[in-house]
Amino acid sequence: MAKNLTQKIITAHLVSGELVPDQEIALKIDHTLLQDATGTMAMLEFEALGIDRVKVDLAAQYVDHNLLQTDFKNADDHKFLRTACAHYGVHYSEPGNGISHIVHMERFGRPGLTMLGADSHTPGAAGVSMLAIGAGGMDVALAMAGHPYHLPCPKVLGVKLINSLPDWVSAKDVILEMLRRYDVKGCVGKVVEYYGPGVASLSATDRMTIGNMGTELGATSTVFPSDERTRQWLSAQGRENDWQKLQADSGCVYDEYDEIDLSTVEPLIACPTSPGNIKRIKDVAGTKVDQVIVGSSVNGSYRDLMVAARIIKEQHVAHDLSFHVNPGSRQVLENVANQGAVMPLLLAGTRIHQSGCLGCIGMGQAPGTDQVSLRTFPRNFPGRSGTQGDQVYLCSPETAAASALKGVISDPRKLAAEMAYPRIAEPEQYIVDTSSIIFPNLKHSKTEIFHGPNIKPFPKLDSLPKTLHAKVALVVEDNISTDTIMPAGSKVLPLRSNIEAISEYVFYQRDPLFHRRCQEYGNAVVIGGENYGQGSSREHAALAPRFLGVRAKIVKSFARIHKANLCNFGILPLTFKNPDDYAEMKQGDEVTFNKVQERLADGATEIPVQIGNREIMTLLDVSERQRQHLLAGGTLNAVRQQLDQSD
Repeated sequence: MAKNLTQKIITAHLVSGELVPDQEIALKIDHTLLQDATGTMAMLEFEALGIDRVKVDLAAQYVDHNLLQTDFKNADDHKFLRTACAHYGVHYSEPGNGISHIVHMERFGRPGLTMLGADSHTPGAAGVSMLAIGAGGMDVALAMAGHPYHLPCPKVLGVKLINSLPDWVSAKDVILEMLRRYDVKGCVGKVVEYYGPGVASLSATDRMTIGNMGTELGATSTVFPSDERTRQWLSAQGRENDWQKLQADSGCVYDEYDEIDLSTVEPLIACPTSPGNIKRIKDVAGTKVDQVIVGSSVNGSYRDLMVAARIIKEQHVAHDLSFHVNPGSRQVLENVANQGAVMPLLLAGTRIHQSGCLGCIGMGQAPGTDQVSLRTFPRNFPGRSGTQGDQVYLCSPETAAASALKGVISDPRKLAAEMAYPRIAEPEQYIVDTSSIIFPNLKHSKTEIFHGPNIKPFPKLDSLPKTLHAKVALVVEDNISTDTIMPAGSKVLPLRSNIEAISEYVFYQRDPLFHRRCQEYGNAVVIGGENYGQGSSREHAALAPRFLGVRAKIVKSFARIHKANLCNFGILPLTFKNPDDYAEMKQGDEVTFNKVQERLADGATEIPVQIGNREIMTLLDVSERQRQHLLAGGTLNAVRQQLDQSD
């Protein structure tokens, strides 16, 4: 039977289950990816499993988020990660070497492999035709230990690409067009697979851009075929032997279909405060801009920096505007410098930063009060920049550079009257730099793991009680992101290895007293709307609330990764059977889940909830494996029980 490419890769890695949408399957994982904001807790979780060495083909740890060292915390975390990597056999990419997704694609990514990453933008590895999936740190720790990854079997949305992009339009505009069509939850439970003659017009890093931001569609992953463009890119990286041709079978089918004529795509922009708030550039042109940033995991490639450098060459950006460049990797910057493009950036007034996520995760580069910031980043959730009430727009490098020159949001196509469009050719051979990657070596397995004073052990989590009594601690609306639940930024990120300390910031931007209310209640419930928990894979948005006593979340619908994280930490992920019940929920309501332990053990999918003197019905849509983890109070408890039974 003819298979699409997604089905081919899944079938080749299938450990259990069948390719039936929404039924749980288990996949063998070839590569795992950690970054330092999620990696500290994931490594503590791996450490708690008591395993001597990683059991995955390749495990990599990148330091790209917590780069500001305003005190000892981040430096201590980096030393913890470096020593843990040496001890357990994990590749370690040093601070400043680059953003995880870009460095992994440069040095390790291979067509046809699976990767699980503790970062929601892991699907950027679509650039080299991997099936890469974002997940919580606990799931990645288990994959490092050799366990398969469990997930609902996704549907496959086949998007046919025809023709090629016009001048001044790039891959960022393609994924913004997808967001215009599907918004931030239109691809939940799906892998987006691109095919058709237009694919050949997109470079490997173009595909990485589209795959990276496919996460903002709610998609499980994104897949591109491996073709001559893939081979050329791997060859330029000195890794042609890692290439293989991969494509969908002729006559295969998809669960859903769409088509994009690339020649008709125009410059688009995501307006505040959602990646799904898409407008045409011409509809917002003329808006004054105070800050422009080119770079990040989604647009920090050689091509992206070079096109910006060529556009602003021999000019100076607007003098009342701050223009920043964040290279995706040190290797990217080295290659840009080799082409003579660093000096034009500097002469134009550019502030060139070290390679890292930086402003994308609120680690510096925060805009000023009421300022407009134009960024090539993947997200613009409220307050993510580090500034409350921020006005962050997402756009292509072309739009960013054009706007930096003019001082207002500008359609880059209007530059055609002033200059030729700078089409950037990939180098036949990149400068390759692995000097800042520490490769695993058995002789380092005796390395003592360093634990600084801010690095606390994984907290103990109680099993599910027979009957759960709680109170509603907060009611929130649709599309609540994990940034809202557990903020990032330079103040909070350094606490990722200290759950007790970071728990004080749960819902801090929305309700600074949330953590105190939870402590007062003992057991708490959070109520939410549609697509609850969208965005980042950060498991701290589940673990920290669990530490505070949140034992259930009742919402209209969940984002995939967050729902899995809730199960991992023993929080009941319930949905309203009747969505109208949401409107009746109030903060402070007393809530009782009668015989909840017995109901879960019996396999119940409907969980009645007593609220004051009325009862509503909720739904529990989890696998049998997740059900057992919820009963145990979390995945780590369940795995430990299994290990104890096998001894």
